[in-house]
Amino acid sequence: MLDNTKSRTMMVDSQVRPSDVTKFPIIDAMLRVRREAFVPESKRNVAYAGGDIDLGGGRVLLDPRTFAKMLDALDIQPDDVVLDIGCGLGYSSAILAHMADAVVAVEEIEDLARDAESALSEEGVDNAVVLTNALAKGAAKHGPYDVICIEGAVSVVPAEVLEQLKEGGRILAIFAVGVLGEARLGRKVNGKVSWSLAFNATAPILPGFESEAVFAL
Repeated sequence: MLDNTKSRTMMVDSQVRPSDVTKFPIIDAMLRVRREAFVPESKRNVAYAGGDIDLGGGRVLLDPRTFAKMLDALDIQPDDVVLDIGCGLGYSSAILAHMADAVVAVEEIEDLARDAESALSEEGVDNAVVLTNALAKGAAKHGPYDVICIEGAVSVVPAEVLEQLKEGGRILAIFAVGVLGEARLGRKVNGKVSWSLAFNATAPILPGFESEAVFAL
């Protein structure tokens, strides 16, 4: 087994810290979790490089900078229960599990879900579960959640997902707006989610989170 400790340290020092992400729980998690265990074997040599990593099926593992800034905005607490939508091969879930009390990960591509569950088990992550389900459906059975993290871009967030957020809870999504895109933090107050800009970011739009087509005569 290759020791990529130096690679993780370089990733944090060259990509995460320079993005003004300095909270100890985030840094600690990203230094401890073996990112190479959650990417396709053919991509392990670039596991710690900047940029998204192609997971197949139109899905990606978000680049370290973007994901770290998402975590920073969400302000994960040790007693939080987190819904991780679009977990891919499980890296995001492993990081979240290191920071939170429990993680419910949702992945609709069966091969990714199976491999994510296996990787999490092999890496000793025992407070995260992977469910195979349509991403836009979330996992209502195990909610509501303190935090919802969406691992990709959206045009809209379905009401069914927003309903799974606790009162006072936080949700982070990258909205496909213009060239740059906007990562927005949502908070649920009095049953309604209000969004604010967190930072600019781009990512592929997740299935089920596209805008409905509007036709005019």
